Amino acid sequence: MNCSGLWWRVTKTPRQELVSNHLRKGGNMNKSELVASVAEKAGLSKTDAASAVDAVFDAVQGELKNGGEVRLAGFGAFTVSHSAARKGRNPSTGAEVDIPARNVPKFTAGKGLKEACNS
Repeated sequence: MNCSGLWWRVTKTPRQELVSNHLRKGGNMNKSELVASVAEKAGLSKTDAASAVDAVFDAVQGELKNGGEVRLAGFGAFTVSHSAARKGRNPSTGAEVDIPARNVPKFTAGKGLKEACNS
């Protein structure tokens, strides 16, 4: 047996290494990487972790859709803000454009999350 074959069996799989490196480097994380991280940290299968992540997203979205807010102590708060109708300008033509009123989701980081980002 050559040394490279032994090394490959002892270390993490390429996907685990990718997720671990990603979390250490602070890059952008997509949903599948989030699911993989949740699965690893919670000891769940990726299918169960994907269901849990989807359930959290659906719960937050449902609450915001109904006009409520979601507050997670130490993490932050998801709220809905109303943006009033206003006039805008098309930058290429300079023509005036009506921008309709709309509801906009917002996230405000909590103290624990802010401290974690700055430590």
